[in-house]
Amino acid sequence: MAGKIATRNAYGEALAELADKYPQLVVLDADLAGATMSKFFAAAHPERFFDCGIAEANMTDIAAGLSTCGYKPFTNTFAIFAAGRAYEQVRNSIAYPHLNCTVVGSHGGVSVGEDGATHQCIEDFALMRALPGMLVCCPCDGHEMRLAVEALINYNGPAYLRLARPATEIITDEIAGYSFELGKGATLRGGKDVTIIATGIMVPQAMKAAEALENDGISARVIDMHTIKPLDAELVVKAAKETSCIVTAEEHSVIGGLGSAVCELLSETCPTPVLRLGVNDEFGRSGKAPLVLDAYGVNADGIVAKVKQALAMKK
Repeated sequence: MAGKIATRNAYGEALAELADKYPQLVVLDADLAGATMSKFFAAAHPERFFDCGIAEANMTDIAAGLSTCGYKPFTNTFAIFAAGRAYEQVRNSIAYPHLNCTVVGSHGGVSVGEDGATHQCIEDFALMRALPGMLVCCPCDGHEMRLAVEALINYNGPAYLRLARPATEIITDEIAGYSFELGKGATLRGGKDVTIIATGIMVPQAMKAAEALENDGISARVIDMHTIKPLDAELVVKAAKETSCIVTAEEHSVIGGLGSAVCELLSETCPTPVLRLGVNDEFGRSGKAPLVLDAYGVNADGIVAKVKQALAMKK
């Protein structure tokens, strides 16, 4: 593995690096540039950066207006505000007219840690998935995030991008044959007994779980599902047919996110045992990020346990 970096840091660096290549790119923030890392773009191109203050709804509407003038806006704030406080504006000003804006929610999930339940957004995938035409993306590491940023600049339509607060291992740069495409998952590891479909910071955990399972004689396939909507239906169905059981892993509620998307697809196309790992029907709690993740079992050990339960469900 090639070190660690938070996806929010990789995101901010990518914005600044790509600014000259894409003059239509503009960046807006709601007084959190030091946390969302849009500060790198602000320093490099202050004339194309707009700090809208603590006014997320206004920021979203400004971005919508800019998009109608030929710009490519990226709005930035914490996920709880991007998907929560400004939901009406994202829905009616961006998604409904299908405008070319990317809404960026940083500090998603319970790994926000000490900020506590009020700021630990575990509903953003569900909220954004429900919007017609909204693409939902959650890259797993710094390398993938950089590729996602450029892909989203070139994408035409409304999109939601989740960033994580803690630094995570960079794994995708060392996977043979890895490539990034919006709407297409990436198989990071082959396997025949079970498929683990993960997103965001749970992808490195899925790889660790697969290694542990191998020691127990279990061959686990790992799919990096960075794009939750549109879901890569072909890849999911193929995995279901070939391994006959699936475990999903996400730093999100088990309601409405990746696990729900996989279950919805397979229930209609290829009924398969599926177990979902995530935060159950409850809010987060305050604490150091690793301890909070462990408290909810959202880690490699949790994936291993779910896999063994799923294997027992195979016919």
